[in-house]
Amino acid sequence: MSYRPRVPSPDRRSVLRGSIAASAALTLPVVGASAPAFALSGRPRAAWGVQVGDVTSSSALVWVRSDRPARMVVETSATESFRRARTWQGPLLGPGSDFTGTTPLYGLPPGEQVHYRVTLLDPQDPRRSGKPVHGTFRTAPARRRDGVRFLWSGDIAGQGWGINPDISGYVVYDEMRRLDPDFFLCSGDNIYADGVIEPSVTLPDGRVWRNVTTEEKSKVAETLAEYRGNFRYNLLDRNLREFNAQVPSIVQWDDHEVRNNWYPGQILDDARYTEKDVDVLAARSTRAFREYFPVSTPHGPAGEDRMHRVVRHGPLLDVFVLDMRSFRNANSPGRQADDTTGILGAEQLRWLKHELSRSRAVWKVIAADMPLGLVVPDGATDFEAVAQGDPGAPLGRELQIAELLRFIKHRRITGTVWLTADVHYTSAQHYAPERAAFKDFAPFWEFVSGPLAAGQFPANALDATFGPDRVFVRAPDRANVSPMESPQYFGQVDIDGDSGELTVRLRAQGGAVLFSKVLRPGRVGQ
Repeated sequence: MSYRPRVPSPDRRSVLRGSIAASAALTLPVVGASAPAFALSGRPRAAWGVQVGDVTSSSALVWVRSDRPARMVVETSATESFRRARTWQGPLLGPGSDFTGTTPLYGLPPGEQVHYRVTLLDPQDPRRSGKPVHGTFRTAPARRRDGVRFLWSGDIAGQGWGINPDISGYVVYDEMRRLDPDFFLCSGDNIYADGVIEPSVTLPDGRVWRNVTTEEKSKVAETLAEYRGNFRYNLLDRNLREFNAQVPSIVQWDDHEVRNNWYPGQILDDARYTEKDVDVLAARSTRAFREYFPVSTPHGPAGEDRMHRVVRHGPLLDVFVLDMRSFRNANSPGRQADDTTGILGAEQLRWLKHELSRSRAVWKVIAADMPLGLVVPDGATDFEAVAQGDPGAPLGRELQIAELLRFIKHRRITGTVWLTADVHYTSAQHYAPERAAFKDFAPFWEFVSGPLAAGQFPANALDATFGPDRVFVRAPDRANVSPMESPQYFGQVDIDGDSGELTVRLRAQGGAVLFSKVLRPGRVGQ
């Protein structure tokens, strides 16, 4: 198997030690404070760490948050000494963006380690600068033989399980960081805006789970400030900040960034909310999401920023980041015989077909924020995902997925793999037409992982419309099992540079590989 070296070089180890030490030395803002203090003395501080997102072979996005108005400046270099560094002038960070900002980097060398540091300057006196915060990342390779490794998971701080200092917080991030991936794909539910974090929770065995708490996590999020506070909450965890300093991300969203099982146009019947229009809530969350993650937001046909996009990671891999939330129709029993909106919306489906047909990558990972063949209920009669429990011909949202799968087969698009999270357990499903009611598609795999820091739930039923076979599953037998009672789950994908083979490993926190599958390149169906 041919990969780039996965053990960090001595230079990389030392720069990480420096960034981690700097991160530890910075005292975070007082827990519960919703905005920076406007101190007249002192220097700007980047206590929330740094992040890098949507890395390609020549570009990346660098993120930071200040504790006061500041000018963001990024320096990049091939070495930790920052000799011959390149300087990038970033934006002015102020209250309009909650003191966050992103600086795009272009013209980077492909397949190389990039060291960077972010400095915050006092806009009134640029000579007064904060302590630089360091990070590092690899650009995507230009050569196929270099190989690729990435991780994926989702579902963070859900069901009341937040940052627990008794177990050192989100320690799974430290384990993932040590695997040295090229990037991390977060498949949605980055926050639980509708989930309250209580100071303590008593477990079934009598032990007590303790949470770090904040004002914004004491109620459901409704205001922009409350959504911003939900995104800040996870950055209180040192493991996550250290992970962000080393591992770039590709981030998508799902329902809990706004509210459980939401869809456009929904009017809430929930006494916890004073704002009942979910579109208003979604707009506020969208703004906070884009403020707190370094994500590229291409413009849609109407000029709006959109979540769905393609991140091209060299000749071996394209990642198609779906938005199965913003354009869906209302949750329903899903038995309609004609459905052009579906779960993606008509425009996003056209976009996905076009981008899949023009992709020249060996592997085309379809990053879905919801599974295809797993039945996810929404109440007694409605359904939240694609499947609706009817094993016959496609109906409702299944019609749109059937159209997509038919397109992939007839265009002979090779190397499609579906990755998702959402259901709070880990599994592998193989879809094949010989088992299906709908047969006009090529076989494919769907892999599920998560949660990363949330409650675990029993496995969902399968819908036979597309012929899924659950080859592997690891799930509890009761609902909302805490991270103290069961390990968290994440997935690992390695693409070999010589053979082009793609290996998926479903992993449990603690080092165990629960399941692995090797897929060969160049096939329409696996």
